[in-house]
Amino acid sequence: MQDLNDMVTFARVVEANGFSEAARRMGVSKSGVSKSISKLERALGVRLLNRSTRGLSLTEIGSAFHEHCLRIVDEATQAAEMIDQLQSEPRGVLKVTTSVSFGRLHVAPAVAEYLARYPRMKLDMTVTDRVVDLVDESYDVAIRIAREPSLHLVARELALARRVVCATPGYFKRHGLPTTPQELAQHNCLHYTHFGAQGDWRFQNATGEIIVPVKGSLRIDDDDVLSQAVMSGLGVALLPTFIIGRELQAGRLVPVLADYVPLQRRIYAVHLPNAHLPMKVRGFIDFLHARFGPVPYWDRMENAAPVPVLPPS
Repeated sequence: MQDLNDMVTFARVVEANGFSEAARRMGVSKSGVSKSISKLERALGVRLLNRSTRGLSLTEIGSAFHEHCLRIVDEATQAAEMIDQLQSEPRGVLKVTTSVSFGRLHVAPAVAEYLARYPRMKLDMTVTDRVVDLVDESYDVAIRIAREPSLHLVARELALARRVVCATPGYFKRHGLPTTPQELAQHNCLHYTHFGAQGDWRFQNATGEIIVPVKGSLRIDDDDVLSQAVMSGLGVALLPTFIIGRELQAGRLVPVLADYVPLQRRIYAVHLPNAHLPMKVRGFIDFLHARFGPVPYWDRMENAAPVPVLPPS
């Protein structure tokens, strides 16, 4: 196969009707252009140009070959323009995976706005709590909630996945407000089992880490269902604010132990390493980052309703 650069140079020489003018237009030396044409003729085993003191002319073979070169140059130009377009505006199909709760509550509601902004995009989205393999399953982006992202993936933090100790105003009216983590021993603590089987809740404050053993009448592996149990007044739980943000803002749930921070996780958009990240991947991650950060809307409490908590009856 011939060197495409030599073929392009040949087309430029014919277009400019001379080596000097072709070299000037291409920003290279005349000798470089001449060597490129000689190399192409040797590789083909034919003469493409007749050279004389009066100028250049195409041989019969050169004329036929020139037509093919023009088509190749045109295709290469169109390919470069297509790449520029793909990199200037997201387009194509983006394959995304996200966790069930976060996907249902926050990614899915954002889809309409995203697709309206980028009408040439289509999303192929999988909602699952399974950690998918981006390589084997050909995903472009995964939205994951973790303490640390995988070292083998490129990650961009979208938001903090805060958890708070909370219960209904009615529950606290009956049982009182805990003021320290140790007082949780006096409460019905509903446990999310994905945090381990020991039933320990971990907090950080100015003095360091505090580990509190808790017990209660319900253990469950789903935060959505756990939040419903808390909303029914059953007990206290450590719940993610991205699930209960509206309940906190409306005062239907009351957070406690504000000076004690549970061990937090973060929400990441992750993708495979790529020196030339496609615009469709970068655009989707940028869109989610702008939508959720720096303070996600589910954590904004400026319009939260004040909730009076009465002492135990």
